[in-house]
Amino acid sequence: MSKIADGNYTTVIYTLIKEKQYNDVIEIISNMSDNNRNTRPGLSLLAYCYYYTDDFQNASTIYEQLAALWPQETDYKLQHAQSLYSAGRYEDALRAANGITTSGYENKVRKLTAAIRYGMEDIAGARSLLETNSGLNDDPDTDINYGCLLYKESRYEEALQKFLNAQTMLGYRPHLSYSVALCYYKLKDFTSSLKHIGDIIDRGIREHPELGIGMTTEGIEVRSVGNTLTLHESALVEAFNLKAAIQFEKNDIDSAREAMTDMPPRWEEELDSVTLHNQALCSMDMSPTQGFHKLQFLMQQSTYPQETLQNLLILYCKHGYHDLASDVISTYSPVKDKYLSNYIREFVDAVIAQQSSPDEAYRKLDNMANKLVDSLRKATRSVQESREARDDKRAKSALLDYENTLEKFIPVTMAQAKIYWDLENYAQAETIFYKSVEFCNENDTWRLHVAHVLFMQEKFKEAIAFYEPIVKKNYNNILSVSAIVLANLCVSHIMTAQNEEAEELMRKIEKEEERLYYQEPEKKVFHLCIVNLVIGTLYCSKGNYEFGISRVIKSLEPYNKKLGMDTWFYAKRCMLSLIENMTKHIIVMRDSFYNECLVFLNQCEFHGKEVATMPDEEESTGKKELNNVTCEARLLKSLILRQLEY
Repeated sequence: MSKIADGNYTTVIYTLIKEKQYNDVIEIISNMSDNNRNTRPGLSLLAYCYYYTDDFQNASTIYEQLAALWPQETDYKLQHAQSLYSAGRYEDALRAANGITTSGYENKVRKLTAAIRYGMEDIAGARSLLETNSGLNDDPDTDINYGCLLYKESRYEEALQKFLNAQTMLGYRPHLSYSVALCYYKLKDFTSSLKHIGDIIDRGIREHPELGIGMTTEGIEVRSVGNTLTLHESALVEAFNLKAAIQFEKNDIDSAREAMTDMPPRWEEELDSVTLHNQALCSMDMSPTQGFHKLQFLMQQSTYPQETLQNLLILYCKHGYHDLASDVISTYSPVKDKYLSNYIREFVDAVIAQQSSPDEAYRKLDNMANKLVDSLRKATRSVQESREARDDKRAKSALLDYENTLEKFIPVTMAQAKIYWDLENYAQAETIFYKSVEFCNENDTWRLHVAHVLFMQEKFKEAIAFYEPIVKKNYNNILSVSAIVLANLCVSHIMTAQNEEAEELMRKIEKEEERLYYQEPEKKVFHLCIVNLVIGTLYCSKGNYEFGISRVIKSLEPYNKKLGMDTWFYAKRCMLSLIENMTKHIIVMRDSFYNECLVFLNQCEFHGKEVATMPDEEESTGKKELNNVTCEARLLKSLILRQLEY
């Protein structure tokens, strides 16, 4: 900053504070001589600015110094305790708050002490302090504090009413609106939650254009806005995180990622733990290594979102890293009871046990399933009784209990079926699914996995009955449906002589891909590619190589967009099967067919120089330069030419 003339310091400093330029004030005061800096005004302003830049550690240190130098000023003692609380040093904050005995400060001290107890997870202690503090009855903060306690006790409906009452008294407050949205989220009322989130975001865009909301999503490079007071007071970070959580729960991962990038831009080292956690979850399908790295980093910090441990364990199990999941449980054994529910502990334990003892894993999962079935039946009876009594509030609560229990039951059923799926005992997997039909018949995830099991048993007609409703439900946005679902449905239509239906579905996919290409030319989509690959692989497995290979070739056109590690893997399998049968003289094809194969391999050779054939971590360091599509295409071409005696 430019040099400030003598006599202008007060004007400059208070102008900067008014403009919320707290870092500039900190720099000015820190550069003053000791005689000027260590005065009461100097220290007081410095502590104030540290607090409002979220540097609570330095703020607490200076407020402690102020309280020691001017012990008659109780405000410094209170602000010292407040800074310690904000820094997460709850024990120190509690001692500082208990040391304030000045008359007239009782209500403020009790309110702060209740907040400290809340932060220490001492809900009973916090409630006791609020209930004995009669001086806060007309204070809107009382409703907010009770709302927080009720939320912590999972009494979301009651918490919501407290927050709405406070909102009526105070009017619009970003953090209060966020609390309302959070309660709606917990009550599964996503529409109402998104409405309040939208209010926060719209006001943020209108009132704080300097925060660059949505700039990153639009591809505009912007500098970090930092963790400013304005950002904190706007509740935008919390709102975007909650929006991402809702979209993630609705299985709309693209929208969840968009919500994260719409957030005001900050450098990675400036991100809060919740944002980092949500970024990790949203990146798992595209970059699991990066996602795991972020979750592991969070687990090494002194504080982290309580969902981090369970999500890390579940994702390890999902990706087959069962040994790592076991190591995490051992490492974080002291806190697993605090952060993991009984359900998660039992579920992860059963999934890990599957690797060494499938029978033991099945037994554990079966015990879990039986308990959850009992809970589902009780919830069903409760819903029916509430409706008969016309008790809408009780019926709504019972229905929410039923839905939450069902969310726990479905993964247990899937894990049981997977044990037999891995053993290729699809008939037994089907039996397990049908045991749960009473509760899961309307659930798309359950229906999808039933369809897969039927497909693997070549019960194509039955598989269509499960695949088709899922596809029709998303027909207007067909690319949101998993490519393998579309491929299996096409194959099922073909195998039941419903070729017209298969062709119509493929035309729809092709049309949607073309539309998306014109809208987003750089975006790669593989739905039609995968459909053709699956159909081609099917025909090759049946010995019809001429049609099968033609579908494989078509699947990779245009090569610059469709040729990738995974698509090449399945394409080369068909080519290798063809070469194997040629070598054994089982098949003889027309010359024109062989020429098509050679042209196809020439194209793969040309476009595949930068396309790896295996992940980086699996590459042999000695032959890394050979692990690309170009080299493998040349090799396949040489094998065909050798068979043709060229």
